[in-house]
Amino acid sequence: MSIFSIGLSGLNAAQNALNTTSNNISNVYTPGYNRELTLLGEGGAAGGVKVNDIQRQFNQYVADQLNAATSSSSALKAYQGQVSQIDNLLADRDAGLAPLMQNFFSAMEDLAGSPSDPAARQGVLGAADTMSAQFRSFDRYLEDMQQGVNGQIRDEVTQINNLTDQIAGLNKEIALARARQGEAPNSLLNQRDQAIADLSERMNVRVDIQDGKTYNISLPNGQPLVSGTNQFDLEAMESANDPQRMVLGYRDGNGSLSQLNEGAVTGGTLGGLMTFRAETLDKTQNQIGQLAVSLAAGFNEQHRLGQDLNGEQGADLFNIGQPQAYANERNAGDVEIASTRFGDIDDLRATDYTVRVTDAGEPPSFEVTRKDNGQSVSADFDPDANELSFGGVVIGFDDGDFQNGDRFEVQPARRAAGSMETQINDLDKIAAARFVEADGDMPISGLSAESGALQNIGAEGFNLTVGAGDTLEFDDTGDVDVLRNGEVLEDGDQIQAGDVLTVDGVSFTLGDIEEGQTLTLGAAPPGSGDNRNALAMQGLQDVSLVGGTSSVSQAYGSMVSDVGNRTNIVQVNLDAQQGLTDQLKAVQQSESGVNLDEEAANLIRYQQYYQANARVIDIGSSMLDTILGLRA
Repeated sequence: MSIFSIGLSGLNAAQNALNTTSNNISNVYTPGYNRELTLLGEGGAAGGVKVNDIQRQFNQYVADQLNAATSSSSALKAYQGQVSQIDNLLADRDAGLAPLMQNFFSAMEDLAGSPSDPAARQGVLGAADTMSAQFRSFDRYLEDMQQGVNGQIRDEVTQINNLTDQIAGLNKEIALARARQGEAPNSLLNQRDQAIADLSERMNVRVDIQDGKTYNISLPNGQPLVSGTNQFDLEAMESANDPQRMVLGYRDGNGSLSQLNEGAVTGGTLGGLMTFRAETLDKTQNQIGQLAVSLAAGFNEQHRLGQDLNGEQGADLFNIGQPQAYANERNAGDVEIASTRFGDIDDLRATDYTVRVTDAGEPPSFEVTRKDNGQSVSADFDPDANELSFGGVVIGFDDGDFQNGDRFEVQPARRAAGSMETQINDLDKIAAARFVEADGDMPISGLSAESGALQNIGAEGFNLTVGAGDTLEFDDTGDVDVLRNGEVLEDGDQIQAGDVLTVDGVSFTLGDIEEGQTLTLGAAPPGSGDNRNALAMQGLQDVSLVGGTSSVSQAYGSMVSDVGNRTNIVQVNLDAQQGLTDQLKAVQQSESGVNLDEEAANLIRYQQYYQANARVIDIGSSMLDTILGLRA
């Protein structure tokens, strides 16, 4: 090889190195760009230099680690952004429910002090209206968050599909470039790796590199999103068991759409939103609903035991929403939900349920599962009424046919608070006085009265006595039925502790009975100064109304504490995960990022390299001229 060839090879190498350096500098702020190096090698036996490769500085292992960390950080960031809103709402000392519930009980205390005072009565109605309005406001806020999550899921799915489509397209372009040139352009490889990084911010995915060249993308459960040049769409769809809920659907190669389990997607913004909804938003809505139902039911029951200024039995003080239930749209049977109502409020829990038909025979059998912990709960089916009772709710079915495996979604308290409102607007209708008199030494508890109770009992009252052999003796007048656990009881029938007796709309539970014990039920005489029922309603603040274990204040405090703890845990995890992500990003940038100082030094170095090779050619030319001059 001549001196000219050697010089030209050096000029070419220097020019390539300068081009690479210039490209690095111009892309210093380009997302996903990996800096490049010009790799030089000896030209062979004849000398000179050749450009072996323009190599991009990319570490697949570090990239995978960074993508996984970014996915976790994005999930926690989305979770934290949502849960902090609920935490701020519940913990607000001015806008929270705690001060409003306390104001309501204080108004009841004022009523007990002056039961006939119009100002005290107006104070009760005002406090009840304000508290009910705040329950409705909380419910609307949380429901707006549910709808917001639905909308964000749609947006995330659109972006995910765009990215998987882009990756499939890049797989195709890279394959064509390899076929034409033997090597793919670094710019296409950078674009594909950046698309993977962007996808990881939205959801956690598995990346499999086929033959070291093609990227195949799949969900954590193995369903493919990108297979070579083929892309499979995700779709945001209404849940088959809850039409108010947006979930993910998977469109396979045959065009069939199947609903994915909510736990199938983890990580990324999409996974964070779905985890927040399942862990916190649903639970908080159920807790608010349970609190509203328990408070309303407790006061309604006590208010019916009182009489108003007109001497009439108290009506329900609050209206409350009813349980929600949905038949799964994929059920083989045609049974629909005909009715829903609350049963024993003490059994009500802040959770949803899945009801599955295990035997479609006559009568059918059911399996009821709590959705918060997966535990089965006992349920009773009444074939005559076609009703299923469990967890403080009663679900009525229509006359359709069940099929094995049919499913139903039951949300006992999810939206109950949204319909809470005060039913009384007449001051005289507040039942501060006692309506039901229960005198005697027969041990009873859980005294309650239905609307229209004591219509058939005269002024002398109705007498019950425990006879020999634990029998119940009473005057069978024919106008008043005595029910034991819902069935008519005859004079002289046996009774036992725990039986629920109902007399003319008044129900109570028996304690430990002994022969000779008596009980007289009757209506209390009217009296505007009677405050006994007002005192009983004011005392409900210390009664375990919520789930039979907590007062309303304790239940609300527990809910606020639970959300606060979860918010704190998510924030701590986010800080730790963000620190790990930043460390991995620093590692990645140290290898793949552009350092302007280093590139500036390379410019000078390769410029001198170019000038030196140009000088070699110049000297070669001078030598040739000298030789030619000697011949002359």
